[in-house]
Amino acid sequence: MIHSLRAARVATFVYFILCGTTMGTWVVHIPAIEERVGISHATLGGLLVLLGVGAFIGMQVAGHLTDRLGARTVVPATGVLCSAALALPGLPRGPWTLAVALLAFGFCNGCLDVSMNAHAVHVEKAYGRPVMSAFHATFSVGGVLASLVGAATASAGLSPAAGMAAVGALGIVIALVSAGALLPAAPSAADTDSVEEAEQAPAAGRRRTSGRIWLLAALALMVMLCEGAANDWSALHLKDILGAPASTATFAYGTFAATMTIGRLLADRLVAQFGPMALLRHGAAAAAVGITIVALSPWMWAAFAGWALFGLGLSGCVPQLFSTAGHADPSAAGANVSRVAGLGYVGMLAGPAVIGWLTHLVALNHAFVLLTLLCAITAVAAGILRTRSDRTRETAASSH
Repeated sequence: MIHSLRAARVATFVYFILCGTTMGTWVVHIPAIEERVGISHATLGGLLVLLGVGAFIGMQVAGHLTDRLGARTVVPATGVLCSAALALPGLPRGPWTLAVALLAFGFCNGCLDVSMNAHAVHVEKAYGRPVMSAFHATFSVGGVLASLVGAATASAGLSPAAGMAAVGALGIVIALVSAGALLPAAPSAADTDSVEEAEQAPAAGRRRTSGRIWLLAALALMVMLCEGAANDWSALHLKDILGAPASTATFAYGTFAATMTIGRLLADRLVAQFGPMALLRHGAAAAAVGITIVALSPWMWAAFAGWALFGLGLSGCVPQLFSTAGHADPSAAGANVSRVAGLGYVGMLAGPAVIGWLTHLVALNHAFVLLTLLCAITAVAAGILRTRSDRTRETAASSH
């Protein structure tokens, strides 16, 4: 059992890397595909919305399928589909066919995203300790691999279609080979606090669980909006507001991404010691401080420090929201994760656009104050993640 559980954890890492690599492979080929199709940045921006729409729909479909058929069936199937669909955006020579390709690729990627997160919840439940944040860290590793592979295929003179198809073919093999190590079934729903309460008052328990899931989804939207804003605006902040050279400005996003990855590698240990509520509360508060430094400081070194703190603070927030949603009711883990991930993905897509709209009213650095507000709200609302262990700790602390 221990060996099979370890194998399931390794397989889950593999699927997270696969998901990050497929998405990253598309991202690194965007400039070449844009030039080949002959579209403007504005047109590309509109087409990217279709990628997000496809992902959102895929998340909802995969959530219900995962609960019905089991993650062991759905995860490898969506891994194969996502890998196969990766070749599609490299083929079109016109905007309409590219639109269809992005919608299909987004749908398959969203399916894999939710199903692998649902399986990660089952693995975490079986382990009996937090392991979710490490899975999300390996998603970032997939992005790094994609950039390296993309550079190698471009140097070799491969077209975007050939390079993406090669990565996709390898992904299909990896998805199939890793399938046998996945857990055969979800843990019993009777193991969770929320379901125990629901057994005593079924209708009220279901309403509480559903309401809690949507609150988690709202927090995911706010946190991932902050992530999306950092992805697109961090380098421009240093260049346009602080006057940094373009070569230096790129390190703003690199700093943010590096501390986010490091934070996710450390977050599971912190959750095991202090609980998910504490991590979300203090992480969001630290992120609020970091982005406030970015918004107000005129010094470049302070801006780098602010982006670093922003990434470190946000790093553990999304994994805890996904984990809590999945554990609320293991029999509906897929559907619950799909709601939280879907609304969070909307936030990720909306973040750059919202900040861009605000720059018509205020300077870019002052627009970041919105992110401070969202992080502060998340910190205040972190009590939604309170667990039985948190209540025990609070009772023990109040008795001393």
